[in-house]
Amino acid sequence: MAFQDRLSPLNRRRFANFKANRRGWWSFWIFAALFVVTLFAEVIANDKPIFVMYDGKPHLPIFVAYPETEFGGDFETEADYRDPEVVRLIAEKGGFMVWPPVRFSYQTINRNLPVPAPAPPSAENWLGTDDQGRDVVARLIYGFRISVLFGLTLTVLSSIVGVAAGAVQGYYGGWVDLLLQRFIEIWDGLPQLYMLIILAAFVEPNFWWLLGLLLLFQWMGLVGVVRAEFLRARNFDYVRAAKALGASDASVMFRHVLPNAMVATLTFMPFILSGSVVALTSLDFLGFGLPPGSPSLGELLAQGKANLNAPWLGLTSFFTLGIMLSLLIFIGEAVRDAFDPRKTFR
Repeated sequence: MAFQDRLSPLNRRRFANFKANRRGWWSFWIFAALFVVTLFAEVIANDKPIFVMYDGKPHLPIFVAYPETEFGGDFETEADYRDPEVVRLIAEKGGFMVWPPVRFSYQTINRNLPVPAPAPPSAENWLGTDDQGRDVVARLIYGFRISVLFGLTLTVLSSIVGVAAGAVQGYYGGWVDLLLQRFIEIWDGLPQLYMLIILAAFVEPNFWWLLGLLLLFQWMGLVGVVRAEFLRARNFDYVRAAKALGASDASVMFRHVLPNAMVATLTFMPFILSGSVVALTSLDFLGFGLPPGSPSLGELLAQGKANLNAPWLGLTSFFTLGIMLSLLIFIGEAVRDAFDPRKTFR
């Protein structure tokens, strides 16, 4: 049975409208393919081989840290598989290594550059290196993954908080709505960037710290939409009937009214995701984002600004961000068309 055959007639029409927007449909598949590929970044870009056969025994260096003595070396530290001596030791036992397509991780420094860093694109470094000699392709792959994962996590969490806050405001109304609305107006007026700069002086930023701090402000994007839907639907006949049958407020809110509000929520989510990615990129560009050395599109963009003599850095980050955000906007337009009642019920 096909996927669309399992859907209700309404959702089937929505799915057909989504597919009808060819730009959004193909953008969804391109973005999904890029994201799935970057999830396996360690297999695509790594300074360790995927598989090593030594003395008839298989080894998986990308999962297990083997000491150099495992391959007949002298040191107990982890083997450096790019070292000619380790390569020779493995070859002497009739072994071989299977390398990833990109033989660099996001933090690997290429110490054999023919020119000072940042080095231009070459057969070894496809998009060149940054000012520390790290491969741009590897940092791009890892940076794309962490940006999308950060954006997805922030989007889901902020949507949960925003939907819950908007539902409470719209369903109860009155003083509850008035007080929460005044609180949101005050909270939304706080200077987010200044707070990030001040807190960065006391706490070392990391993935979860930035996620929690941005979540304090990001959840307000959906409150107004969900509040309006609940204000409109709370006096409908089916809501009154549910109350008359003894349904609790929580049951009425999340089983009967929330499905109507989810239409607007799902329509806004791709745009919230793009805003979350831009927020992380902006903080990394300003130096208040992820810890130094982390793979980041914002840090790569900052390097392009600081090294105008290396245009491949700025161009790579610019086109990556431009393509990523364009795909998300096109997907958002397709989702908006899918849930547009003028097209759904036509």
